[in-house]
Amino acid sequence: MTRDTKDALIVTNCGAEAIAFLKVYGVVPAAAAFMIVYAKAANSFSPRTLFYLTLAPFFLFYSLFAFVLYPLRNVLHPMHIVVPEGGMKYAVNLLRYWTFSLYYIVSELWGSAGIPLLFWSCANDVIKIEQAKRIYPLMSLVGNLGPILSGICMSAVGGWVSRTILDDEMAFEMSLKVLTAMMMAAGGLVGGLHWYVHKISDQEKRKESTSEVVKAAVKSVSVKSSEVKKVIKVGKVKKPQVSLSESLSVLASNSYLRNIATLVLSYGLTIEFTEIMWKAAVKKAFPEKNEYLKFMGRYSAMVGTSATVMMFAGSRIVKSLGWKAGAIMTPATMGLLALPFFFAIIFGGLDSPASLLVIVYVGLLQNVLSKATKYAVFDPTKEMTYIPLDKDSKTKGKAAIDVLGARLGKSGAALVQQLLVVLLGSILRGAPVIAVCFYLIIAAWINAVNSLAPKFEEKSKQMEANN
Repeated sequence: MTRDTKDALIVTNCGAEAIAFLKVYGVVPAAAAFMIVYAKAANSFSPRTLFYLTLAPFFLFYSLFAFVLYPLRNVLHPMHIVVPEGGMKYAVNLLRYWTFSLYYIVSELWGSAGIPLLFWSCANDVIKIEQAKRIYPLMSLVGNLGPILSGICMSAVGGWVSRTILDDEMAFEMSLKVLTAMMMAAGGLVGGLHWYVHKISDQEKRKESTSEVVKAAVKSVSVKSSEVKKVIKVGKVKKPQVSLSESLSVLASNSYLRNIATLVLSYGLTIEFTEIMWKAAVKKAFPEKNEYLKFMGRYSAMVGTSATVMMFAGSRIVKSLGWKAGAIMTPATMGLLALPFFFAIIFGGLDSPASLLVIVYVGLLQNVLSKATKYAVFDPTKEMTYIPLDKDSKTKGKAAIDVLGARLGKSGAALVQQLLVVLLGSILRGAPVIAVCFYLIIAAWINAVNSLAPKFEEKSKQMEANN
């Protein structure tokens, strides 16, 4: 819900091109600050406490925005600021609508901290590597119900509000409040499920520890009681204190982590190259805020449905052909799907409504299937690569890659697009340049997969041998 809402706020008020400015000057600094705070908190709190400390501020902000900041938008926004002509008008609009910009930044962080960091960190803690190849695709399959339900809810709420409230601004405000109330209920459910999953995991660990003690006692009667207590005791080892600079140093010096970072950066760059252009076309076709929100709600539902269907093929590829085949599936699919989209923009034009709708729906297909492949295959295969790592690399390295790395990828693409907006006045006019950059990144992505595959297999075998 937050993904589509943030787009509706920025695209309809500031223009899709404003996203390029916001990601460079807003999202990247915020992601860096988040990573610093998260790294320090990871040294001071247990993983479970850290989960709730990370989760709570996001939902508090969303409640504050929906019920306080947005209703007071006309008071809080400095609409007296003069908007210049040319590409810089998008940057100025971000200042004028600063609460919307803040919502976008927080939602981008939630996109990195919610599923990639919090959920998968929890999963990596409680699931063993021999179970991951079977369970992770299934978990992603269930997770795809989220975009489907979100899209259905957004379309239904938007349609109901539009029929009862004619004013677009008031209709969007009511939609925002209803959707935020749903989000708060979902947040409470997430917190409860996290507690329950770890409770079950602790019970299983105690059973395994007790079994190991019994086996050791049978083999040798000389086992000391103090040693038995050591085996039974879980979670008392003090965590090493690792600073942010040390985390980044490990990331820079570790080729395995660098390869994972390249995968994340490449996805962020490629999806951003196509997504902003597509949203600019969607805004032209659906200029009203509530209509834009309903369209994006249908888009989310299509992403979830497509990802669910593709999950069956993706899980079979990973199981039958191995991790490498599954990891290459995402860049290969995105590269093929982008060809008709770039062709439609470069040679189709935006002058006529018919050409505009062709670009919108070709881009819709490209974005839906790219995102579906990402959720169905890219996320599970990427998360598998963290399992053989030591605990500190999982925590610090994963935070650096998934939060800052993902933001740098998208912001790097935004920086290129920002330059094109300033020079050409519109992101759509820079499509030929973006197409060249897109396919260069796809090539680097596939190269990183080829480099990471043998390292992952080797570490997996070492971990299984040690266990």
